[in-house]
Amino acid sequence: MAPRTGNNNETRGRGGKRRGHPYRHSRPKPSGVDGTLGGSGGDGKALFSTRPARAPRSAAPEVPRAHEGGVSLPADTAVLADESVAHEGGVPFSSLKGKLNDDLLQGLENMGFKYMSPVQEEVFSKLPSLSSDCLVQAKTGTGKTAAFLLPAIQNLLEGNRPARGQVGILVICPTRELAQQIAKECDGITACLPRHQKIECHTAFGGTAKASALNKFLNGNPTVMVATPGRLDDILGEEEVRERFKDLKTVVLDEADQMLDQGFAPAVRKILRSIPPKRSGWQGMCFSATLPKEVKEVVNIVLSPGYTSLSTIDPNETPTVDRVPQFSVIVPDIKQSFAALLALIDKEYTAAPDDFKVIVFGTTARGVAFLHDLIKAALPQFRVFELHSRMSQGPRTRTTEEFKAAKAGILLASDVVGRGMDFPNVGLVVQLGLPSSGEQYVHRVGRTARAGRDGRAVILLFEDEAFFVKTNPKLPIKPYPQELAASLEPYYMQIDRACAEVDEDTKAKAYQAFLGYYKTYMKKLRMNADGIVALANEYAKAMGCPESPMISKKVVGKMGLKGVKGLRIGEGEVEQRRGVIIGEGRGFFQPR
Repeated sequence: MAPRTGNNNETRGRGGKRRGHPYRHSRPKPSGVDGTLGGSGGDGKALFSTRPARAPRSAAPEVPRAHEGGVSLPADTAVLADESVAHEGGVPFSSLKGKLNDDLLQGLENMGFKYMSPVQEEVFSKLPSLSSDCLVQAKTGTGKTAAFLLPAIQNLLEGNRPARGQVGILVICPTRELAQQIAKECDGITACLPRHQKIECHTAFGGTAKASALNKFLNGNPTVMVATPGRLDDILGEEEVRERFKDLKTVVLDEADQMLDQGFAPAVRKILRSIPPKRSGWQGMCFSATLPKEVKEVVNIVLSPGYTSLSTIDPNETPTVDRVPQFSVIVPDIKQSFAALLALIDKEYTAAPDDFKVIVFGTTARGVAFLHDLIKAALPQFRVFELHSRMSQGPRTRTTEEFKAAKAGILLASDVVGRGMDFPNVGLVVQLGLPSSGEQYVHRVGRTARAGRDGRAVILLFEDEAFFVKTNPKLPIKPYPQELAASLEPYYMQIDRACAEVDEDTKAKAYQAFLGYYKTYMKKLRMNADGIVALANEYAKAMGCPESPMISKKVVGKMGLKGVKGLRIGEGEVEQRRGVIIGEGRGFFQPR
């Protein structure tokens, strides 16, 4: 994408002719987008090498709920697209009359649920009872939410309801978006219950005002709690909160493999130690697409021996990661990775310009914020979005709905874009920088080639990160088939100009998050602390920083970098006042 000049509404097509660019246009706000979930080298040598290195739904009545963070969502938007499964010709929910409460069946009908999905049918037909422990293997987008909510809620309605003010059902899931999705589906399902049986659903997740949400929880009747591990672990530190979990009836782990892979295993284990022990009799339900070692270990805590194991995954089906063409690009240094990203977008857009929809994953939330501003400045002809854990909930929700609705555009994202979220028609996934694990890499690749569409995936690493491809030989990653190095110079110019437009505070936060993330991978990178700091300073230079941003003594100490050469130590007051966050890496201070 050689530098474009002139009207941003145009771009050069093949042969140099100008044409109107399909992505630079007025952006009508999708229906319901209002902060809710309605609807986030001159020597002639190659500069770098490549190497392997659905059906419409009738609206349910609006039901006010007290969800944490004050996000009030109408019940007709209870279910996000990937969980709104209408399985025409399947077993109708009406066949559960006598097994499910009539008001729950009416709630399902109002939401447009007429037929059970395969996972729902499995649960209702094969569980010995609706209060039995179960391990269920099912993919995202198959109707899992209703498959665990309905049995759990039915058990409460059959006389197993906790005392007022007590949590009866606890659902733990990996992301805010998924927590909101589950809570709204709960609201829709229970919307028709009479007043004396009303079920209040609360949520707990980061990025919201903890004090006000905690106040609502303690003064409400939180029959159902849907929470992410970090915030739940935090609030369970309060004895008054722990008291509200004394009468638990059901504990659900949703997207267990994704949640544990993201570094939440310690938090989940701590939560399970904070609530009543399994011997107190609560039902355990674990839903997971895969069963890695971490999931199996937690299963032994959540489920009793003799639990029911169910699966709707075809063992003969080719996994997404094996169906998606995957490529690697290895560059000598970080600045070249920025230029290579522009070159890659250029090549991919030229090859398939229609409905060009891309997700670019970064390593940290602060790094993603920088990349968003960089790409937005460098490629103004594209619609550019950002979605990461450092965004407040309103903008995050708006971005989610806007990118879902967009026919084209580039989303810069952190791993809040997990399996619990579905963005239609994404044709390309790019991973810029070192993934935390092979599992994380696979989860990201799974954002493309969905619903029968084609997709591609490219991982772009600098030289020191190339070990990732070599140490994951089972991943079908091949060298990128085109030479990107031939015309990098124009992209360097674009990068330099774009970096000059990015706020210095954004760069400082990205720099410090970079330090925190890569310090956790010193052994794999075969670097000591001096090497990590030198690498971070190279990153700062690539971002156009005149000198490396300052870090407070306190933060340097927390990061274990005291006395390391190359750091600029400040007094800390400015950094603290700016709200600079350190260490967004997996397993370092804050996993999300």
